[in-house]
Amino acid sequence: MTAHIETNLFANRVRLKELRVAHRDLDVTIEELAHDPLIDQIRIKRLKKRRLVLKDMIVRLESDLIPNLNA
Repeated sequence: MTAHIETNLFANRVRLKELRVAHRDLDVTIEELAHDPLIDQIRIKRLKKRRLVLKDMIVRLESDLIPNLNA
């Protein structure tokens, strides 16, 4: 049972790292596109929405990784 829990923790940490990288990449992309006056604003809004979804996933995973002290 302990090995399964450790495997889950490792998988969650890896996933968290992947999500953070994706979020950071979107930040850079949005920042670059924001300086281009010819870029489609709808595209920027979609990217920002995707970035927000990633942030929500990151927060949820971080919360799952915090041990429950009441247990």
